[in-house]
Amino acid sequence: MGKSRNPRRSGADVASVVETVDGGLAELIPDRDRARAWTLLIDGAPQSHVDLDDPSYLSFEYQRRLGHVIDLVAPPGRPVQAVHLGGGALTLARYAAATRPRSTQQVVERDAALVQLVRRELPLDRGARIRVRSVDAREGLAKVPDGWADLVIADVFSGARTPAHLTSTEFLDEVRRALKPGGWYAANLADGPPLAHLRGQIATAAARFAELALVADPTVLRGKRFGNAVLLAADLPLPVAELTRRAASDPHPGRVEHGRSLTDFTGGAVPVTDAAAVASPAPPPSVFR
Repeated sequence: MGKSRNPRRSGADVASVVETVDGGLAELIPDRDRARAWTLLIDGAPQSHVDLDDPSYLSFEYQRRLGHVIDLVAPPGRPVQAVHLGGGALTLARYAAATRPRSTQQVVERDAALVQLVRRELPLDRGARIRVRSVDAREGLAKVPDGWADLVIADVFSGARTPAHLTSTEFLDEVRRALKPGGWYAANLADGPPLAHLRGQIATAAARFAELALVADPTVLRGKRFGNAVLLAADLPLPVAELTRRAASDPHPGRVEHGRSLTDFTGGAVPVTDAAAVASPAPPPSVFR
């Protein structure tokens, strides 16, 4: 299937873009409220939102939480070296480039056709130091030099599920190898009741990192609905108080769990290894309606 454009606004020349990519049917839908902003959907599931005029604007709840991580990983404005596993519309890489000029970033996005679509329709700022590799996330991570990254962000979904090989202790060993001493790992996780996947991912991170924090909507943490949670891991103390303040001030406030409360939430879950890893659960159809 080729590209098609469908007018979205009467009297305007803004149109949606629909194109088949490796991961399914990609749609770029213009934002009715922001002149040069777009939402990326893959097979109907929202993936990213980008405002070309203001790349520091983060619309999606989980992306705002990952934006807080980018804000707090180093003093304000200081350039960082970041690895993004999963690219989508490159929202978070654009955010880091805008808020931390001169940062050097590597994006690993397996879907080469999606990368081409995004580069063509939502071009990156020419000054952004963003390199995109179209390979599997774990394969791309293996190419990152030892101790290179201040921050590794994992936001990888295939068919709305995180692939199994990105959920294990062996995967986190590769993350640790790529991180500088004191670097941070952040993951966008999706789960619903009974939250077995989320608890297992916390236990897995706890087996490899000394400090953890989890940010999510309270209803997700109570197992009342399917949703996203952002897991943050490091070897040095995390700025939990500031992360809590920022999450609480979001349009959809999030709760931060850490320390004993996070250990209790894990509920005896055990770390996941490559041999036992499975993909994250598929979201119920109602999530995207």
